[in-house]
Amino acid sequence: MTRTSAKDDDDSIAVVGAGIIGLSIAWNLVRRGMRVVIYDPNEPGSGCSAGSAGAISPGSVVPLAMPGLLASVPGMMLDSGRALHIPARYWFKVLPWLTAFVAEARPSRVRANADALTNLYRPALEHHRALLGEIGALDLIRPTGQLHLYRNDRQLRGSQQDWAIRAAHGVKFETVDRGGIDALEPQVGKDYQIGVFLPDAGMSVNPHRHATTIGEAVARAGAEFVRERVVQLARSGQTVTGVVTGRGKMSHRAVVVAAGAWSTTLLRTIGYRVPLETQRGYHVDFKASGISLSRPIVPADRKVFITPMETGLRVAGTVELAGLDAPPSEGRARLLYNDLAAALPSARLDRPDPFWMGHRPCLPDSMPVIGASAKWKGLHLAFGHGHLGLSASAVTGDIVGRILAGERAAIDIAPFRIERFRERVV
Repeated sequence: MTRTSAKDDDDSIAVVGAGIIGLSIAWNLVRRGMRVVIYDPNEPGSGCSAGSAGAISPGSVVPLAMPGLLASVPGMMLDSGRALHIPARYWFKVLPWLTAFVAEARPSRVRANADALTNLYRPALEHHRALLGEIGALDLIRPTGQLHLYRNDRQLRGSQQDWAIRAAHGVKFETVDRGGIDALEPQVGKDYQIGVFLPDAGMSVNPHRHATTIGEAVARAGAEFVRERVVQLARSGQTVTGVVTGRGKMSHRAVVVAAGAWSTTLLRTIGYRVPLETQRGYHVDFKASGISLSRPIVPADRKVFITPMETGLRVAGTVELAGLDAPPSEGRARLLYNDLAAALPSARLDRPDPFWMGHRPCLPDSMPVIGASAKWKGLHLAFGHGHLGLSASAVTGDIVGRILAGERAAIDIAPFRIERFRERVV
């Protein structure tokens, strides 16, 4: 599926990044008859796409920055056992991003961000069905619903803002008692007495296979995969004319930057300064856990997703803001063992796969950058989906495909444009 170099093709479109976002975009381009070249130094779908928690979440309309966030910042910085942690060596570097993140917790910003996120995530599952149906791979997703777990009423009240936002934006959910939890997932530990069930959510049975299957369909449709890193965007005047790799310049009529956490490094070469941080997320797969779940479960106090997959029972979570260069932390991964034991006490923990760590690109307002650049003709952007890249991938692919085909996007993309960071653009 991959090649080592590409030919100049002034009529083709370059997609920079072969993760689930870039691959979904590529499919939406090739199905419209466009010639596509996908650049990535790694195998398609091998990065964050492979490490996803697997949830497809139309109800993910609540931004990460919420009122009361400021009080939790000291804990993020000082307690290494927190679900979200910032190591001391990274405090100074992350401060500007953290300041912007806290500013997004103002009620007016929360409302605006939730409105935009609703438009992006509400149609997620139907777009996945459409894309996977086109390539004959509907077996990759299941309409399972999603179960959030709480120990008691006090803990549930701590999340009341989140559920109020979901209710206001049309997300369906049902609160269930312990009997309701037992009816859905009887192996959940008895410490959890309240559940909130979202019936319209789904899941991928194997996020890596999900991404690579789309990649294979893109290749069959004639797209070219190039295993090279794009180090610069080629330009002439105010037009992006192609990409530059270690082998030189390749010409394209348009370029889509969908390189996840590495997108902003590339965009700096043409003057953009986007406040993106990497959420270093972890997962562990337990192949012989002895647990049989029917859907993703989310213990609210542990802030992890536990999802039954082809690869085993996946426990995914624990966010670390530590940049792109620091080595993975086994200590952070070990927290997931405790999370699994707390939620599912009968789980066997003795045969896990090696832990995984990946860089999830996160912007302060919890919203990705999607759309054409107003400053650079020929440049299109699709990055910054945080931990929700899988959920948003099919919708994002549809949006970018429509725009490059001269069609109208199905949702209002104004809130997602890079120009919202105007003060940071030179």
